[in-house]
Amino acid sequence: MNIKGRFLKFIFVTLRIKKYQFLSDCKRVEGNLLMYHPVLLKGPGRIVFGKNVQVGVISSPNYYTHYAYFEAKSENSEIIIGNNTAINNGFSAIALSKISIGNNVLIGVNCSVIDSDGHLLDPQKRNHDLLNAVDVNISNNVFIGSNVVILKGVTIGENSVIGNGSVVTKNIPANVIAAGNPARVIRSL
Repeated sequence: MNIKGRFLKFIFVTLRIKKYQFLSDCKRVEGNLLMYHPVLLKGPGRIVFGKNVQVGVISSPNYYTHYAYFEAKSENSEIIIGNNTAINNGFSAIALSKISIGNNVLIGVNCSVIDSDGHLLDPQKRNHDLLNAVDVNISNNVFIGSNVVILKGVTIGENSVIGNGSVVTKNIPANVIAAGNPARVIRSL
């Protein structure tokens, strides 16, 4: 890489990564993360990264403009990511209870996982913190396409593929391709 390339990488990548590390306030982070993209780690809960977990892809959308966001919202919240998992740019995971992502998982651009509704639906109680959270489990060797949303209580079975733009509201069995809004099984692998 030439001097100009190294300078641009320092300004637009390295400094952004350092900024988000500085802004992160989660004190219970375990494991080492390969960061090619800024990552913000928030909350009093626990965030665990397995071996060889990568966040960010250089030649992919949102590389210079977005960041990954992990929030373990309460003392008992957990986000656990297994070994050899690759997460593309613009990812977010917000856990009030537990989000578990297995080994060898591939996650596309601009995906999000949340284990609660975020707010109550009742207008009188909408601003209260009494949320219903249900664990999310993404099994080993799952491939999640770009722009996918995975909602509370979902389990995605081993080896399954979730198509681009899907909203996953119910469990997906192992060894299938699922897509749509809401996501449904299209065929077996």
